[in-house]
Formats: sequence, structure tokens, C-alpha cells
Amino acid sequence: MNRIGRIPGFAATALVVAMAASGGSQAAVTDEDIINDQATTTDVVSNGMGLRGQRYSPLTKVNAETVQELRPVWAFSFGGEKQRGQESQPMVKDGVMYVTASYSRVFAIDVATGDELWEYNARLPDGIMPCCDVINRGVALYDDLVLFGTLDAKLVALNKDTGKVVWKKTVEDYKAGYSITAAPIVVNGKVITGVSGGEFGVVGKVEAYDAKTGDILWSRPTVEGHMGYVWKDGEKAEAGISGGQPGQTWPGDMWKSGGAATWLGGTYDPDTNLLFFGTGNPAPWNSHMRPGDNLFSSSRLAINPDNGEIVWHFQTTPHDGWDFDGVNELISFDYQDGGNTVKAAATADRNGFFYVLNRENGDFIRGFPFVDKITWAKGLDDKGRPILIEEGRPGNPADVAEGSKGESVFSAPSFLGGKNWMPMAYSQDTGLFYVPSNEWAMDIWNESVSYKKGAAYLGAGFTIKPLNEEYIGVLRAIDPKTGEEVWRYQNYAPLWGGVLTTAGGLVFMGNPEGYLMAFDAKSGEMKYKFNTGSGIVGSPITWEQDGEQYVSVVSGWGGAVPLWGGEVAKRVKHLNQGGTVWTFKLPQSAEVASR
Repeated sequence: MNRIGRIPGFAATALVVAMAASGGSQAAVTDEDIINDQATTTDVVSNGMGLRGQRYSPLTKVNAETVQELRPVWAFSFGGEKQRGQESQPMVKDGVMYVTASYSRVFAIDVATGDELWEYNARLPDGIMPCCDVINRGVALYDDLVLFGTLDAKLVALNKDTGKVVWKKTVEDYKAGYSITAAPIVVNGKVITGVSGGEFGVVGKVEAYDAKTGDILWSRPTVEGHMGYVWKDGEKAEAGISGGQPGQTWPGDMWKSGGAATWLGGTYDPDTNLLFFGTGNPAPWNSHMRPGDNLFSSSRLAINPDNGEIVWHFQTTPHDGWDFDGVNELISFDYQDGGNTVKAAATADRNGFFYVLNRENGDFIRGFPFVDKITWAKGLDDKGRPILIEEGRPGNPADVAEGSKGESVFSAPSFLGGKNWMPMAYSQDTGLFYVPSNEWAMDIWNESVSYKKGAAYLGAGFTIKPLNEEYIGVLRAIDPKTGEEVWRYQNYAPLWGGVLTTAGGLVFMGNPEGYLMAFDAKSGEMKYKFNTGSGIVGSPITWEQDGEQYVSVVSGWGGAVPLWGGEVAKRVKHLNQGGTVWTFKLPQSAEVASR
């Protein structure tokens, strides 16, 4: 194993120049490359290993018979003192890996050696206000650019060969609580980003920029009542209200600071030409201050990528009073029903329910609990709307003495969710979704609060607690056609990293204890584990280079759990922070034996 540190600036520049002189400069990433990403095996050029976000690879060399021979070939340290949560998914193109790290850093790494090619550090101001650690979930690639968002709410385009800034745009005002943590996506030459900051009463939005120039093309707010716009020839033209008039599902002027942040980014379905973005919690958390459904918070939105129009919406938690959000990824997939192909999309919500929707029109097909305990709703009606348990909503502070908190309730799941940001995977071979989930609950109560720009806007308090002594995290294999849990793996600490599945019959996932693990996709039997030295909260990838299959994952404990986890955080307080990309492949002898 070759552990490579960072190369000093002169040496890094010399290496890049030498590569270019020898013909080593990488080819441009095209729209076709991105659309075909899931089907191609020699690179990874989209977040989700395909714009649909299925995180499925057709590679088979690493399989249930050979995976036990998987060996680390290099480990690259991000270095420095910025070893916080590392939630990135790497990208790979023509032998170069592009990966983000905490505090809005980007690295380019030679896959063959683990050598650093270049590093970019965003110059962050002192006043950034990230809600849930200083993480970044990855880059987008397009043409000769590496694109990513920063904690001070900027969108940055870097030259892929040198790391030099090509363009930089301010998406929003970080002093109001905005930031960007998600990986942007590129669709038809447009780089599309959401924003973070729902805990500060921001207004969520999705925006599209010209990937080559950084010119804004359209902006779509995700709180009902706010105006959306398109730009033509550099001029702003009104594009209509984002789905409704002010005050329709919001009381008074509360829509003006309504939250619904699009903090996880989106997926895209070429069949329907629709972007799918989830929206976060309405602001404030205290739901008694804002009666109504509070659109478009805690929802999935289908957006036309050409102009930002909201084509349909599906709200998973109307009048959200538990901070369940609705940002979790919506994954497109097809299945057969009575000889007909159903164009579906699935999501596992923080509220504890798994939803299958018609991705063409947003109609509810089916939904079912995917966690063991739900206390806030009895189930879903035939439209997918939750059937509330009224005593499950935290009490109104106005019902008690002034200055006191409202009645506290015990609620499961906790606000960190049956599943949080960590992406699930879908196997085209088994027809199953592999869902990283958690079994925990909370005591939650409401408090009075007023909006102030740049200040926390919660109006609630909480204490999170585990539901079991033996485990919190559960990796579940779920049949979306029946709701059946086919198998599960239980983990002592909460799960907070993404999942990868392959045609080799494997499911890869990391845990906070530091292990990269591989399971049999059909049975759930653990086939492999390797300790990376720090908790894994990133998303693994696989690709093929020079005839060999590689697997990579970023290791580095952090994220929301140690910051917000209450009693749960006590379970993981001993875990070491880190910041390392681990890359694995099979030795040649194992590959020959598998043929």
C-alpha cells in the first residue's frame, strides 16, 4: 500500500505540465458521457453513478467469490487540521480522481499512483453558518471543468487539469444562513444547484447556470409565493409564480422566510426530461406558528430543466412539525406490472415511510413504513398523505404560560430520520433498494421564536435517543413492489454513508466504526470488511481502468450525528476524525481465478 501525501505547489505544477506534454491531459466530459454514465464502466462522471442516482454498476470482476481478495492499493490523506466530516462521492475520468473534502476543498489525484495532481482551497469567510458540519458531497464534471459549491454559497468552476478558477458565482448571501453542501449536477450543459440553510429561515431554490460561462439561466424558489425567473440573452424575464400565490398554504407573511431548502441536490430522468429535487423543513420548526400545508416544503419536486417550471410536486409531510424534511433522493426505475412497464421513482423519507411514485405525473403508487417504529402517523391514505396521530405533534407554547415551552412528545423516527441524506442504491438485477436507515426516536417540544436574518430559526428543542441497545443503524434490502424487507444488517452506531450495488451481486457500504463492508445482494451475508481507521460517511464508487476493477471510498467521521445526536452522540464520541480516500482493487491472481 502506498500512502501518498500532498505534493508541494511547484512539484504539483510540474507534474501537471509533464502530463500535458506527454499527452496525459484528459478528454472533455460531454453531455453524452454524463447521460450514459451508469452504462459505462471506465469512469464516474455524475453524482449517483448515473443521473438517475441508482448507484448501480454493471461491473462483475469484484463479486461474491472474489471480493475477499480486495486489497487497498493506495490511501490519500487530505491532510491539514481540517479533518471533519467527509461525505464526498469521488469522480473519475481518464485516470484522474476528483474529490471534495471538508471546508470546501477539492483534490485531483492520479488513480494509478495516489499522487496529488492539484488542490483547491476555497477562501471561506469567518461568518459561514453550516447547519450540520463543514462537509461537501462532491463535484460535477463538464467539458474541461470541475464544478462544486462552497460553504459560503458560491458555485465555482475549476480547470480540471490545473485546478485554477475559471469562473465563480455567488448563489446567495451566506450572512443570511445560506450555504451549499450538495454536489451539483449537469444536464444538457446546465450546472444545476440547490442551497442549504433551512434552519436559518432562508428560502429554498433551485438554479441553473451555463456550465461553461457561469451565466445564470433560471432560478426557481421552492416556497410557494416566491417568483421564479428565466434569463434570456443576459436579461431577466419573469417566469411566473412558483406554483401558487402568497399565503395560500402559509399564514400571513411567513412564506417570506419559509425554509424548504434544497440542500441535498437532485437527480434527473432523461425519459421524462425532469429534474427531481427534494425540499427541506418549513421554517420555523414550531408548526403551530404556520398552520397549513406550507408548500413546497418537505416535498419532492419535478422541475423542467429547460426553464425551471415545477411540473408536479408530492409532499411527504404536510405541515411538518418534526423537521422530517423531504430532501432524500428520488431515484427513477422501471418495473413490470401485468405486462406493462411502470415508469416509477422511489424515495425513503426521513419520516419513516418509503414511497413509490409515478415519475411522469407524481401520482402516488404505494407507500409503506421501512422503519420499525413510527409514532406520528397511523399510515398513508390512498393519495399518500399521512394519517396523523394528533397527540404525536409537539404542543403549542401559546397554550401554556408565557415564556414556557410547549408540551413535549416522544416521536419516532427522530428528526435525523428513518433515513437521512445518505443515498440508497437500486439493483437492476435483484429489483431491490438497499436503504441505509436508523432506528432512533426523540423527545421534541416547541418554543416561541421570531425570525432574524442570519439567526437560528427553530422554535423547538429535542433530545435524540436510540430505540435499541444493540443497534441503531440498519441496512435494509427492500422490495419496492411489495414493501417486503428481504434482509437487514444491524449496526451498533448510526449509519450515515451511501450505498453502492453492482452486477457482481454485491452491496458496498461503510459504517462509523470505520469499516468498508460488502454484502451479498440477495442474502445479505457479509462477504468483506476492511477498517479504514476513521468512520465512513461518504459514498463508495467502482469503475474499471486498464482492465482492472477499482473500488474507492472516502473515510472521515463527522456530519450531523456527533453535532445533533444527543444520547446517540455518546455512542460515537470515541470515534476518530479523519480525511482519507481509500482505493482498492483485486490482485491479478484473484482476477484470473474468477474467470
